[in-house]
Amino acid sequence: MLALFGPTGVGKTDVAVALAARIRARGGRPVAVSADALQVYEGLQVLTGVPDRAQRARLEHRLVAFVPIDGRFSVAEYAQLAHAEIDGLLAQDADPIVVGGTGLYLRAALAELTLRPPPPEGLREHWEAQLLARGPQALHAELARAAPWAAQTIDRRDRHRIVRALELHDQGALQPPADASQLWTRETRHPTRLVGLVRDRDELYARIERRVDAMIAAGAIDEVHRADAAGASPTARVALGFQELLAGDIDAMKRRTRNYARRQLTWMRKLPDVEIVDMSGQDPERVAALIDSPPA
Repeated sequence: MLALFGPTGVGKTDVAVALAARIRARGGRPVAVSADALQVYEGLQVLTGVPDRAQRARLEHRLVAFVPIDGRFSVAEYAQLAHAEIDGLLAQDADPIVVGGTGLYLRAALAELTLRPPPPEGLREHWEAQLLARGPQALHAELARAAPWAAQTIDRRDRHRIVRALELHDQGALQPPADASQLWTRETRHPTRLVGLVRDRDELYARIERRVDAMIAAGAIDEVHRADAAGASPTARVALGFQELLAGDIDAMKRRTRNYARRQLTWMRKLPDVEIVDMSGQDPERVAALIDSPPA
């Protein structure tokens, strides 16, 4: 099985579509399984970069745009669905391509992880109310006092991860999302070839700029306001650009996206046995050909 990982804006979807054409040409049945924590939400397709209609006509994508905008969703729920999709496709002699940029979701799709417990009723609501009243930096400071090792791994503006860490601390369950050896294990549920896509930094940042501009032109601001009015859940609201576009700050969205891309590249460096493919200056078809015909 094939898995593609890379930072936002690198061109994962285009490469997956080009790979699908090559697989289909030799009689295969490629199907993409998304490993993205935010593309699951119906009503945020533009903001989260869900493959458009033309791309999905060329390559079927599973696990995108199926969770109601006011619904909550967790990596544990995702893991169950991803395993079922992958196992079902393999049983049908199809060719799953796991595609994503959320590192934990990628590992959850490929491996068996022991995931952390959900919060008891009312605990998350307590910390979300605190977040609204005091702001993420104040809560990050509280986390730093309670569990400095955890705070060191979380950006002071990362609302979702700060709240999750505090609720886990209250449960006495603040541990890494999976044992480190388990999270970065080479063992996967099925034999998997993992490809990491990268680009020259300036080229990647220029693509991110264009990507955000294209989202704005496609109606991302209206989409976010509709989601806000529809009662978007806290887990949906952590989507890149959600809060920034509500505030009308496009430049802040671009900065946050660049910062997120850097974190994705840091995660990629930890992936065991990842094959790095540099896309700089290359079109998706050329990159697909390189992946499809690896050196002996």
